[in-house]
Amino acid sequence: MQEQYRTLAREGVHETEINRSRFICALAPVATEQEAQDFVARIRKENPTATHNCFAYVIGADASVQKASDDGEPGGTAGAPMLQMLMRREVRYVAAVVTRYYGGVKLGAGGLIRAYGGVVGEALDELGTLTRQRFRLATVTVDHQRAGKLENDLRATGRSVREVRYGEAVAIEIGLADADVETFRAWLADVTAGTAELVLGGEAYGDA
Repeated sequence: MQEQYRTLAREGVHETEINRSRFICALAPVATEQEAQDFVARIRKENPTATHNCFAYVIGADASVQKASDDGEPGGTAGAPMLQMLMRREVRYVAAVVTRYYGGVKLGAGGLIRAYGGVVGEALDELGTLTRQRFRLATVTVDHQRAGKLENDLRATGRSVREVRYGEAVAIEIGLADADVETFRAWLADVTAGTAELVLGGEAYGDA
């Protein structure tokens, strides 16, 4: 598994004009291929009179899913340069749709490649990226008497508290870096006089 990956900070749109053609790049963070396809369909629906709605998306921390479409532009001049830009910027779990409104001047293959790849790069610069770090989910179970202070201590020491569940005891779900597990176990035993239980769960990604 990748230790971390970069993704888009937020959804947004960036527009540029080249030789009277409008190129509008819509970018969105997406968790699954279905979300990416839904985003592409939504942008197409919003731009029914556009000359082309080309797309590219990359899913997976290791970029295991990569798809692109020229949507009627000459082969390899739209979707491929868009995908190459996403890969070159090392962003994952992101979908890009570039909507083109033709302005009457042909750009040629080289011009199209520069335009489609370039507008994706500009949109990434404008919207920004963030890094997601791999961590292990862990659940701390503690009695009600100690729960409030422990939750405050966790937050005060910069721990990622994801969820707190109240039952017979209190279960606090947190995220831990693998390298931090043993240190945390010792800290937890110390602050709860050995009364808390730590159960490690699966892996996930969160803000670095």
